[in-house]
Amino acid sequence: MTTAVTIVGALLFFGVIGLSIALHEVGHLLPAKRFGVRVPQYMVGFGPTLWSRRRGETQYGIKAVPLGGYVRMIGMYPPGPDGTLRVSTTGRMRTMIDDARRQSAEEVGPGDHDRVFYRLSVPKKLTVMLGGPVMNLLLACLLFTVLLVGIGTQSLGNTVRSVVPCLPTTAQDSGAAAAGGGCPAGSQPTPAAVAGLRPGDTITAVGATPVDDWTSLTAAVSAAGTGATTVTFVRDGVTSTAPVTLVAAPRPVMADSAPTGQTEVRPFLGVGPDAVWVRQPVTAVPGFLADTVTRTVGALISFPSKLVELAGDVFSGQQRATDGPISVVGASRLGGEALALNESWETKAAMFVSLAASINLFLFMFNLLPLLPLDGGHVAGALYEGARRQLARFRRRRDPGPVDTARLLPVAYVVTTILLVVGGLVIYADLFDPITLGS
Repeated sequence: MTTAVTIVGALLFFGVIGLSIALHEVGHLLPAKRFGVRVPQYMVGFGPTLWSRRRGETQYGIKAVPLGGYVRMIGMYPPGPDGTLRVSTTGRMRTMIDDARRQSAEEVGPGDHDRVFYRLSVPKKLTVMLGGPVMNLLLACLLFTVLLVGIGTQSLGNTVRSVVPCLPTTAQDSGAAAAGGGCPAGSQPTPAAVAGLRPGDTITAVGATPVDDWTSLTAAVSAAGTGATTVTFVRDGVTSTAPVTLVAAPRPVMADSAPTGQTEVRPFLGVGPDAVWVRQPVTAVPGFLADTVTRTVGALISFPSKLVELAGDVFSGQQRATDGPISVVGASRLGGEALALNESWETKAAMFVSLAASINLFLFMFNLLPLLPLDGGHVAGALYEGARRQLARFRRRRDPGPVDTARLLPVAYVVTTILLVVGGLVIYADLFDPITLGS
């Protein structure tokens, strides 16, 4: 059953990624059509076409390799500086550029003179090229809203998940009972064990101090100090009060739910908290998104080094780092494993939605890198074109015309080759040394 759920979950997550890609391309398609640019093709994927249908002047389709998509607009490359389609016949790079210009010009039919991309104004070019990344950003915002408002965030509550049987003697001691069931030499039962607290009890007060979560519970225990007090709790709908004698025990100092390596002696009750899901207000979404953007920027900056680390792990047979890059294959696998976990529906849904949102946010930021063939490369070209025209207007010179992005095709081919190699490496790692939720 678990395997079947994992497969279904992986296919479902794969569909979510496909939908994200499709909507990214819709973000380019709609403004391009709105501005009058002729769009011959809208495709999700690359390679052989699996399905297509023509509506109006646009062919819509799905291709075999689901590693992206594209919207083909006519007139992406303007004519050469002298107005011709071919500037020279020498040099491999020059031939490549001129061939691209010719192919772009061959798509321009009668009546399409004013429907080419390069004739758009700079603001319209920016709208078309930013439409795709912005669509991924909107999807990320929507998914994070579902996560925070619809599912919530996990926090420690005031319901007892476990009772520590024995008083810890060191900060690293878990307080576990000895093999025979009693406490080991030098230790004694915890106040919670003596008071008869059980898993499932909800503690509502320590002494006269009411508590409603783990933070207020630990604060109340610390404020009560060592010595006699009472604990009020609810069990099976019945409220009860039990006397307890809090004792001092060495415990690790925590910061942001992680141990700092320091130790302190403080009053100790001896219960472990249960995790609860708390739905957040919509106002919490912007701050959460800002924090996630900051982490994503850090991930992008560290991406080259993580890639080198991944290559070393893959080809040396070492254990793969769990915080390295993953592909569509790896992300789909994790999405499937999330749904197959033996956890609450909130936990499974939160992991699934969070992963989908994070991928969309990464796609948004990655596509803004100022490199062709990424959207950010076209955005950078449009911004340069606008700055050049403004400068020419300021100097009272003639309009320099659109930027000749065809000259950057060699860069685009190099970047494309690098992306293909990187994609192949990560997919290989995800197939033969996958990251799993249990790793």
